[in-house]
Amino acid sequence: MDPMLPRRYRVLRARPESAGVATVDLAPVDGPPMRFAPGQFNMLYAFGVGEIPVSISGDAAAPVLTHTTRDVGPVSRAIVGLKEGDMLGVRGPFGAPWPVAAAKGRHVLVVAGGLGLAPVRPILTHVLANRADHAGLTLVYGARSPQDLLYADDLRDWRARPDATVEVTVDHARPGWTGRVGVVTTLIPRALAGVAPDSVTAFLCGPEIMMRFCVQALGQIGIPPSACWVSLERNMKCAVGFCGHCQFGGDFICKDGPVFRYDRVAARIGVKEL
Repeated sequence: MDPMLPRRYRVLRARPESAGVATVDLAPVDGPPMRFAPGQFNMLYAFGVGEIPVSISGDAAAPVLTHTTRDVGPVSRAIVGLKEGDMLGVRGPFGAPWPVAAAKGRHVLVVAGGLGLAPVRPILTHVLANRADHAGLTLVYGARSPQDLLYADDLRDWRARPDATVEVTVDHARPGWTGRVGVVTTLIPRALAGVAPDSVTAFLCGPEIMMRFCVQALGQIGIPPSACWVSLERNMKCAVGFCGHCQFGGDFICKDGPVFRYDRVAARIGVKEL
């Protein structure tokens, strides 16, 4: 299927995740399900409103297309407000994926902050479905508050598995919260205790300042930036590098990313002018 041609998708299920955040499961009205790789994104068109890029957050092996979106503008507000049976236009997939295949035989570390769990969720579903192909799996996930945590059912199921390590923390606790409080960087040494640093491939998604400090924390325990991959989802608009909105030094995030090896972009992350 030509990724530039929009296709009609019907909402099979719509569910709220937290305040202003919702997940929709989509199925094509005609034609086969979309094939994509973890880390890619689609252009979602709310009819009569507009189009925005949104990471694919579902299982790459499933026939259903899943997206999690936060209400931050007219288009995302329309998507968050979709109900079962509503229609949505979809173009894609676009972008460079997470190099999950290259992590075969290695310990996979996933670090996510806030809504950043959505783009890395396909990594988790893939690794858990092919657990014997990897030396280990660790998820470190942080959110502002317990009410902002995504995928409550998934988190419960992942934590119950004996073949995965899941650490969750929040910035601010609420009454009744019995979990950890603090930034995700404080959990990394604990989560990787006993894991050989040279066996780890790290995938990170969240606020850029969080990813910078996480890579520093990983470096302190012997995991180099060359073993870290980040998703830089900022300013994307056209998905093919024509409009220039997402130019990032010599790269276009929509076309050359959004997934980059950290040492390739380390000197540019945090530069205000970029």
